Amino acid sequence: MKKEQLHELLFQALETEVGGVQVYETALQCVVNDDLKGEWQKYLDQTRTHEKLLRELLSEMGLDPAEETPGRRVVRHQGEALVEAMNMALKAGNPKAAQLVAAECVVTAETKDHQNWELMAQAAEQMPTAEGKALKGACGQVEDQEDEHLYHSMGWSRELWIDSLGLAAVLPPPEEEMNVKSAAAAARAKKARKQMV
Repeated sequence: MKKEQLHELLFQALETEVGGVQVYETALQCVVNDDLKGEWQKYLDQTRTHEKLLRELLSEMGLDPAEETPGRRVVRHQGEALVEAMNMALKAGNPKAAQLVAAECVVTAETKDHQNWELMAQAAEQMPTAEGKALKGACGQVEDQEDEHLYHSMGWSRELWIDSLGLAAVLPPPEEEMNVKSAAAAARAKKARKQMV
């Protein structure tokens, strides 16, 4: 395994969580739906925990959590752009439109976050060392939460868009009711929504 690239992944993962905190804090300023507000507050709390976990993991691996890398700067820029997009939507004065923009921004942020944790889990499987064990333990703590963040957020974004089109939406989305935590389950939930409208 290319250790330097693994370290880059870890630094980007940490930056994704730092940006994720900012994304959720801003998204909560945009939210109109009470169920979604509760969901995003829970995800914000979990993201803060994930950030702390990654800082501890990096330190345990002998890495400086404050180290800058080119990739980390790109990830920071992407997170800042999502926050800026939500702030633009807020300033436009249409609360439902701002909520929809926020839902899309959350999906974008969670897509990168989810991929980071999947890649770290794959790397951990190839590391028969104390570092690998620590990485595997961290991934095990976070995996189900990251699945929920991504797939439930995708459902919220879809249903908010459907609602904005004036069509029958399922709110909260079926992903919530079915407690979706995989791509296959998300596909089933999306299909099941037709019976729910």
